[in-house]
Parts: sequence; structure tokens; C-alpha cells
Amino acid sequence: MRRERLAVSTLNDTTIIITGATNGIGQVAATELARMGARVVLVGRDAQKSAAVAQAITAQTGNPAVDVLLADLSSQAEVRRLAGEILARYPRIDVLLNNAGAVFGSRQLTVDGIERTFALNHLAYFQLTNLLLERIKASAPARIVNVSSAAHSGATLDFDDLQGQRRYSAFGAYSKSKLANLLFTYELARRLAGSGVTVNAVHPGPVATGFGRNNGGLWGVVFRLIAPLMRTPAQGAATSIYVASSPELAGVSGKYFSDSKAVESSRASHDAAAAARLWQVSAEMTGLP
Repeated sequence: MRRERLAVSTLNDTTIIITGATNGIGQVAATELARMGARVVLVGRDAQKSAAVAQAITAQTGNPAVDVLLADLSSQAEVRRLAGEILARYPRIDVLLNNAGAVFGSRQLTVDGIERTFALNHLAYFQLTNLLLERIKASAPARIVNVSSAAHSGATLDFDDLQGQRRYSAFGAYSKSKLANLLFTYELARRLAGSGVTVNAVHPGPVATGFGRNNGGLWGVVFRLIAPLMRTPAQGAATSIYVASSPELAGVSGKYFSDSKAVESSRASHDAAAAARLWQVSAEMTGLP
């Protein structure tokens, strides 16, 4: 009976962890997955905002099983603490939706001394997923969904300058982090083949959310100007919701989805040697075996 749980139209008795769940596409995804009956765990940074979003989701869906956990995912200590709380509270993890991400107009360092775009957009995915992986595997059939972006196209990784110390541009750093999401997705899918855990990535499209507005100056102005031309959060979240819940995708792994369809990602994203090297570097940077 357990192996039918993600192959039905509702998500009753499932637990879904969503990072970046208090704004934009993460909030929409959390709302719709809660509407399907899942217990949804919102990972956010601000306690007051996270509580308000959880209350709003419960009011909109009638589902009281909406929990909140707080963490700054750019901090590795915070990611470790978050993973510990998740493992202590939830005996099953049916879906992990790695959604949190940002773009930074200037080069910044985290508390760990790591370039912030790479730390938040890639290393947080890598670290949290690996810390929860045994619980996810024990919950099979289960799903891991990584939010990437078409911005990965044209990007390559320079392993001698992953953190943009020699050369930094906001879009370049973001694009490379989204390529890293895909390399991680494909490598993890290879490693989990036959485990009952699927791993897929999604492109939400350009979405009018709070994304990018954390930057002042020109970058903040640009994101506000283009917002009317972008997708709504509901449109942007549709593919994440589909890949996290659709019965059609039971057993489908190692794919990249856009507009709820599997599409081809860049040639660089399929470089297995680069994926293996990125895995090794990421493990070293996060202190994982």
C-alpha cells in the first residue's frame, strides 16, 4: 500500500519539505500541495512572516498540517541544525523540494566565508539533501525536486574559480549556480538508481516575485521594471507542483522539466565528469563524507 502513495491524485499522509516556502513560487507550491492533503513543512528565515504564511495556507486550504521551521540556508551550521530538527520531528520525508535561491548584485561572503550565490543556490541543496538522504530513502517511493533555471544555458563551471574571486558578475554567478543544480540533480539520480527515490530538476520561468529585490541600486530597479512582463507565481510554481506530485512521474528520474514537460538541458549539464568533481568539491566544502 505504501508504494501507491505518490501514485494517487491526493497526497494524504505524506510529508513534503519545501525550502524558500514563504514567498513566490515556494509559497504557491506549498499552498497547492497542502490543498492536495500533504503535511507541508515550510522552511523560512523570518519567524513572523513564516507563521503568517502558514496561517494563510491553512485558511486557504482547510489543511491544518502546515508546519514552520526556520533557517538561514546560506549558513552551513543552520542547515545542519535544520536537518536535525527535520529528522527529529518527521519519521518520513516523501518529497524534498529544494526551492530557496537568490541573486546578488555584488559579491558577498556568507558566515562560512563562501560566495553567497554558490552557498545558497547550490551548497544548501547539496548539504540539506545529503543530511536527509537516508530518511528519504527509507521513505521510498519518495521524490527530490531541485529548482534550477534556464539561466544555466551557456554557463560552465571553472573549478579554479567556483566562487568568483577572480571574476564576478551577478548573472554569471547565478547561471553557474543553476548549472550546479542540474549537475547535482543528474549525479544524485545516478547514485539513487533503483532506490525508489527519484531526483528531478525544474525551470519555473521568469517569475514576478520578491526574487532579486533584495538588491539595491540598479539591480533592484531592473527587477521592478521587468516584473510586469514576467509570469505570475502560480504559473511559475506549476512545474514544481507537477514534478513533486504527479502520478505520471512515478519512477521518472534524472530529468529536467519546463512547463510541466521534460526538456533537454545544456550540454555542460550532462558532463558526468564535471558532476562527479562538483560532488567531491561540494562534499569537502560542507564537511560531508
